[in-house]
Amino acid sequence: MAEASGGGARLLVADDNKVNRLLLGRSLEVLGHRVAMAENGRIALEMLRREPFDLLLLDMEMPEMTGFEVLEHLAADLQLRDLPVIVTSSLEGVANIARCIELGAEDYLHKPVNPVLLRARIGSSLEKKRLRDQQKELVRRFATSEVAEDLQRSGFALGGRRIGGTVMFCDIRGFTSITEQQSPEETIELLNTFYTLMFDAITGAGGVVNQMVGDGLMSIFGAPLPLADPRRSAVRAAREMIELIELLNVEREGQGKARLAIGIGIATGDMIAGYTGTHSRATYTCIGDAVNLAARLEAHTKVAMRPILIDGETAAGLGSGEVLEPLGAVQLKGKAAAVEVFAVSV
Repeated sequence: MAEASGGGARLLVADDNKVNRLLLGRSLEVLGHRVAMAENGRIALEMLRREPFDLLLLDMEMPEMTGFEVLEHLAADLQLRDLPVIVTSSLEGVANIARCIELGAEDYLHKPVNPVLLRARIGSSLEKKRLRDQQKELVRRFATSEVAEDLQRSGFALGGRRIGGTVMFCDIRGFTSITEQQSPEETIELLNTFYTLMFDAITGAGGVVNQMVGDGLMSIFGAPLPLADPRRSAVRAAREMIELIELLNVEREGQGKARLAIGIGIATGDMIAGYTGTHSRATYTCIGDAVNLAARLEAHTKVAMRPILIDGETAAGLGSGEVLEPLGAVQLKGKAAAVEVFAVSV
């Protein structure tokens, strides 16, 4: 293996013929790219999994692992399946070309490779990769990493699947009065700080924030990726959220600002989780009685004067190690029957 330093894209050449590798590598370096080389498909795959590359130039007839086998492995690898691959091979026949394209190759160039055509194909493939990377970055920016991974793994489709999970609602107490005493710029800064802290606690416990509305947010534990114990994860996140707000209050009091308080409602049960909306605009969410119950519990924290309230289903799954305060059966707004409510110690 050999590698050249410099600017340009980072390319990997996989070819068992040393002369072919060196000549192709030199041509690519002249174009301004950085080039690494692999003498067979197995080594190429190991290198791709170990370090990032922008494009693979792949021979088909190689020992240990053929080019076809490399393409099959790439197609099955979530992290590598979008890597652009240009096949450079002496194999003839439409069937071989079609198989490469079906396995995900961007293009198929016959040896000896025309340098002008090679340059054009590389430029086109790298531009496609740039656009795909940009699209992935936008998804990661406007969706959580778990939702982004679900989209990459399963693709987008409206609808959902039944899951058992835990839902959390949280908002800032007295937010309206706080905003009346400060400028819009200060309010935006406060919300950004609030979301930063809450996201860290929720995602750190395995949850997914799927809605942000003003000073409130909704989180799911157990979807789109499963969690071993979504109840405990949600309660752990809630406790850390309270701790982070208390730490923030120390800083706010030092600046002469009002203290913040939050209310958190948590409920567990079966729900439908998936993408709702239209094909042009959709969001990942979940629907079910547990969602409504978590929202009602969050609202009831103002009445109960407790920062974290959970339902009986969540409490039942926490075990004896948790310190809970039973508040009895509570008639929550919108619920036909009274609900057993518990306050979580903080």
